[in-house]
Formats: sequence, structure tokens, C-alpha cells
Amino acid sequence: MSTLRCAIRDGIMTATMDITRERIAATEAVIRPHIRRTPLVQADLVDFGLPALPVTFKLEMLQHSGSFKARGAFANLLLRQVPQAGVVAASGGNHGAAVAYAAQRLGIPATIFVPDITSPAKAERIRGYGAKLVIAGSRYADALAASEAHVAQTGALAVHAYDQAETLLGQGSVGLELEQDAPGIDTLLVAVGGGGLIGGIAAWFSGRTRIVAVEPEQSPTLHAALAAGAPVDAPAGGLAADSLAPKRVGELMFPIARAHVERVVLVSDEAIRQAQAALWSSLRLVAEPGGAAAFAALLSGRYRPSPGERIAVLVCGANTTAVTFDS
Repeated sequence: MSTLRCAIRDGIMTATMDITRERIAATEAVIRPHIRRTPLVQADLVDFGLPALPVTFKLEMLQHSGSFKARGAFANLLLRQVPQAGVVAASGGNHGAAVAYAAQRLGIPATIFVPDITSPAKAERIRGYGAKLVIAGSRYADALAASEAHVAQTGALAVHAYDQAETLLGQGSVGLELEQDAPGIDTLLVAVGGGGLIGGIAAWFSGRTRIVAVEPEQSPTLHAALAAGAPVDAPAGGLAADSLAPKRVGELMFPIARAHVERVVLVSDEAIRQAQAALWSSLRLVAEPGGAAAFAALLSGRYRPSPGERIAVLVCGANTTAVTFDS
């Protein structure tokens, strides 16, 4: 392991570790050889039947393993000490696929626990990357409990989907790329599950760009946490339950969100379906429900931009079988 990588790892693992711009930039330098710099697509809201306004889409669904999660997965595997027993992760699907992919590329054994609501597309990706797939329970929390028992038995390294410093640091590299490639954005819409993505991005921008969280009405984890003043259990259902429905947001991301996320917008399952269809119809972008949720806030009018507002939308995942190619 390089001197730089050792230094970064030692800094990250200190008890007083903060999720800062400096540490995000240092982490991005380590994971850069292993991740894609995902592109931007410029469009206009008039293409979607809305008042004319330019919008920038960050296509993180084109990341390795089909979602932004590869960033956090590589950050964990490269910056932490991995035992001979390998790594274990609990996931609704995307995190598991990302950890499986990173582990395959780095020659590390991986065991992934998922609930039975995980989509077939995501389960197949995990198996295809050579990881051992274990179905455990009906919700993410069930898979997490099973993975924790596995860690206790085997000594494998647990790679948490969102409540781990390295995970947030890796996901924060999305913000770094966006600021470099599209400077001057006023507002960024980001879907929220456990909060690793929005926590990392909000830490990167640190109030310099308006961050709007988008959650399904049936999985309002961050909305509930901000109302309560701390992470609390919330309903975990709906169309995007396999990617945006943990029981609660992470402890690490919560103070970041409280400081730097302007608001939470809730969207219906029908709005998410319409956003998926609109992204495909107008831009030929394939997005899973969680990946389309941020755009659903714009399309449904739950978030109404001001005239001249410079908007960016993160399309964060594409692991779906919603589009088939029969001809």
C-alpha cells in the first residue's frame, strides 16, 4: 500500500474524523483509478412539459455496478484493513452489487445479505460479480442484522451502506466531480435512503450550493429525522423500497444534513414512475425507481425552481428490469 494511501487511511480512522472537503478530495484521489467520472447531460425542462429552464443531469447510473455506490465501496476496501475472511455487506441491492464488484476487482471474497424485496436485476448483478448472495428477511434492517451476525462469526469486514465514514467520503466525490464539471449550480436535487450519498455531497458543498433531499412518501427517513431532531425509525415501503427505505438515516450523515440540506421534498410512487418514463422517453436514460426519485420532485412540481435558477439533478441508479429489448 502506498505511503499516501496509508496516511489517508490512518487519518480517516481517527476517532475525531470529520467528513470534510479535504478528506473527500484525498479519498477521491485514491479511488479515482477504480471509478468512472460520470458524464453530464444538459436538457431543458420544456422537453418534459414544464416551463422552460435548463437542467443538468449527473448520470451516476453509468457508474460501475449501475449506481453511485461503487465510490463508497472502493473507499472502504482501499482505505480499511481487509481481513482474510473478506468483506460482508447488507444491502437493498445497489450497495451489495457495488461491494461485490469492488471485491471482485481487488481479489477479495465477499458475502452480501439482501432482503427478499431486492429486485432480480440487483440480485443477478451481485451473483454475477462472484459474491455469495444470502437472502435474509423482508427489509433492509433484516439483512443488516443477519450480516452483523455473520461478521461476529467470521471476522469479516463489515462495509456499511451509509453509516460508515469511508462510505460518505467516497460518495462525496460525486459532489467534487459535479462542482468541477458544472460550476455555478444553484440547486442540486438528491434522492435519500440511508443518507450516505447526500451526506457526502452536502459535506463537499458545505452550504455553497443549495441541496434538496428527495424521498418517497412511504419512506420519509430524513424527513422524520429532521422533524425529531435525531435519526428515528420511519416507514419503509413503496416503489423504491429496495434502495430508499432503511429504517432510519445514518448517525454520521445526520449532523451534515441538518447543517447543509435546505429541505426535504416527498414524492409519490406515481411521481417516481412518471419520472422513470419521462427520462426514458425524452433522454433515453434508464433509471431505477430510486434513481429517478430526485427528478420526480421537479416533474411533479413538489420542487418548483425560481426563474433563472441553475438546477442539477442526480440520476443515481439504473439497476432495473423495467426496460426490455425484445427487438
